[in-house]
Amino acid sequence: MSTITHVLVSALSMAFAMGWEILWPLILGFALSGVVQAVVTKGEMSRLLPDSTLRSIAIATALGAVSSSCSYAAVALARSIFRKGADFVAAMAFQFASTNLVLELGIIIAVLIGWQFVAAEFVGGLIMVGLLAVMLCAVMTPKRIAEAKRQADRGLTGRMEGHAAMDMSVSGEGSILARITSANGFTAISHFFVMDWAMIWIDIVLGLLIAGALAAWVPKEFWQAFFLSADPLGSKIVGPLIGQIVAIVSFVCSVGNVPLAAVLWNGGISFGGVIAFLFADLIVLPIVDIYRRYYGLRVALLLLGVSYAAMALAAYIVELIFGVAGLVPHHRSAQIVEAHITWNYTTWLNIVFLGLAALLVWRFLKTGGPKMLRMMNKPVPLEAH
Repeated sequence: MSTITHVLVSALSMAFAMGWEILWPLILGFALSGVVQAVVTKGEMSRLLPDSTLRSIAIATALGAVSSSCSYAAVALARSIFRKGADFVAAMAFQFASTNLVLELGIIIAVLIGWQFVAAEFVGGLIMVGLLAVMLCAVMTPKRIAEAKRQADRGLTGRMEGHAAMDMSVSGEGSILARITSANGFTAISHFFVMDWAMIWIDIVLGLLIAGALAAWVPKEFWQAFFLSADPLGSKIVGPLIGQIVAIVSFVCSVGNVPLAAVLWNGGISFGGVIAFLFADLIVLPIVDIYRRYYGLRVALLLLGVSYAAMALAAYIVELIFGVAGLVPHHRSAQIVEAHITWNYTTWLNIVFLGLAALLVWRFLKTGGPKMLRMMNKPVPLEAH
């Protein structure tokens, strides 16, 4: 019994230490995300994405990059704009950009793994979205798109339906800075901040618990054998393939999979394998099931296969580019090795940003936020705004 207690305490302490390490970056990331979302309206997305031309894909990618990082919200919003007239391929480009090119993801990756992975995530993300768009244009025939549209119009629920329909952005006259610093801007930022946390806290906790358990319980020798670390070429080949499979079965998506990516990197997975693992947050099993409900089984399986191929190919390209440029780290020293908390700059930053979080939560509570929060998982009629 004492042995079982010890291993459980080891896993939980590792998870808590990782959570403490990324607390201030999470608060900062979601606060900045709230600022961006407060001045970017969802209302005209469908009109801006009428087809799968390069212009529409570029706009979809840019809109995704300034939206929420929650995988479930991204999937729900992509279906919403598709039902309202957006092109299917453009909607998918938006969806994948919104979880792979967002600011808060980059901040957490930088803190836990390193800036090289941030650069690879964003460069590879652009490549991946481009490959995905090309592949979808090839396989999504007009017949299949019509089939997906009929299924989407049935309105079967997934997760975060209400949030996908909400548009809390601040529009009107004045500069962006004026809108952000206005009373309505402060309110909108606080609502986005709290709702983003409400959407992904389960994924973050699951990611930390799984990462803590793997870091504490699984010997490094197992990971090194699993990822063929002794064979440099073999490791680069299997990394992007295995990395996605680990992501698919781990059920963890959004920024919650970054701690697990750190564990895999320390364990011996290739550089490209880490990037492929991070990309795969939109093909985890619960989301594939939502695809089935949203677009039908055949389209869901097509999305899974095309996404897997695009992510693996993008990861190989990133591995090649960063390898030639000498940007692949030689030392595997992600922050998960620090399984304790000390009175250092991280602690001070956490205290400061917890104060910011408290201010935003207070504003949220004072401005009708809880009522809106209860609507996040409720289905909303198509014509609702």
